[in-house]
Amino acid sequence: MKAYNISKHSSFYVVGLSYKKADVHTRGIFSLNEESRTNLLRQAKSSGIDGILVTSTCNRTELFGFAQHPFQLIQLLCGNTQGTVEEFQKVGYVYKNYEAINHMFRVGTGLDSQILGDFEIISQIKQGFYASREEDMTNHFLERLCNSVIQASKRIKNETELSSGATSVAFASVQYILSKVPNISEKNILLFGTGKIGRNTCENLVKHTDNDHIVLINRTRDKAEKVAGKFNLLVKEYGELQEEIRKADVLVVATGAQHPTVSGDLIHTSKPLLVLDLSIPRNVDDNVGNLENVTLVHLDQLSKMTDDTLKRREKYIPKAEAIISEVEGDFKKWLETRKFAPTIKALKKKLKSIQEAEIDNQRKKIKDFNDEHAEILSDRIIQKITTHFANHLRESPNSSDESIELIKKVFQLETSK
Repeated sequence: MKAYNISKHSSFYVVGLSYKKADVHTRGIFSLNEESRTNLLRQAKSSGIDGILVTSTCNRTELFGFAQHPFQLIQLLCGNTQGTVEEFQKVGYVYKNYEAINHMFRVGTGLDSQILGDFEIISQIKQGFYASREEDMTNHFLERLCNSVIQASKRIKNETELSSGATSVAFASVQYILSKVPNISEKNILLFGTGKIGRNTCENLVKHTDNDHIVLINRTRDKAEKVAGKFNLLVKEYGELQEEIRKADVLVVATGAQHPTVSGDLIHTSKPLLVLDLSIPRNVDDNVGNLENVTLVHLDQLSKMTDDTLKRREKYIPKAEAIISEVEGDFKKWLETRKFAPTIKALKKKLKSIQEAEIDNQRKKIKDFNDEHAEILSDRIIQKITTHFANHLRESPNSSDESIELIKKVFQLETSK
């Protein structure tokens, strides 16, 4: 059994970058799409990395995994994105073992989100785990950790109001539209692209604007029709994009492309046009913001909205942190148990062999020797001894390595990995 958190050969790391230090351009060049994530997982497997999980969202890209040195993970990230090691060193971070575990808890529960209480990241963690499992790059540690983070996330949602009100960038974007565009139900809204945040924004627009003529355009019409069917939207051809932009009062761009898909050349309008770019990397060229009558807003600006809802959420942070501490504590206890379980198992086996030899010896010496009674009594003694050792190891995590080695030495144990 591998000592996942304090192995002499590998440690658990997270390497990544987020909105805290990396601007939108930098986050864009380090973003991973589905294909590059799969390539990264396969490269990790061939290089001997034991377990890895990848998340890449508009606000962060992170690799959680086991490695001899974090540079192995940084190389994997840079090798599958447009980013360089030098750029990563300027804005990236590395956490190890328990710090990495705590980081995943804070990310997965919305405490580390750009909008406090944004729980969309938990679905990204789930998807990252499923993708790793498809490539046979998960293990018991990652599975248990992900489940623990999901448990903490659910408890925080149910037991606090950290997620009350606006819970995502998508909702924040709708709030922005409602505050800036009067009579929105009568306006022409155009959604270009079927990226996740765009779809969520569209869903919120349908719910909160009473607008029944939202138009959707996507390069692939099949995808557009699937989304349109769900939200009751009007689908237009990609070739009609320029014409539809001319009609629009609000343009929401979420194509998920690696380069800008909307430039100033596409936009010719004589009335006010609000353009929301909800993509990482940016899908709207900066020159659009210089056009007359056009207001360009990127998701970073939406994410920084500090409205009353977010202020109200802050008072629930201590309760959320208490829940994290409890669930994370349970995970660490399990982890320590996993670490010394092979030693306790080997100790029990050793004591059982002593028991069998001694019972056999006493049977020859004592007349009417009762095997059954002797076995029951000695089994209870063995159980009490191993429980004492297990409790000691569990309650003294800082010295457990030394204790394990001492137990192995005293009882001459051989443990399986």
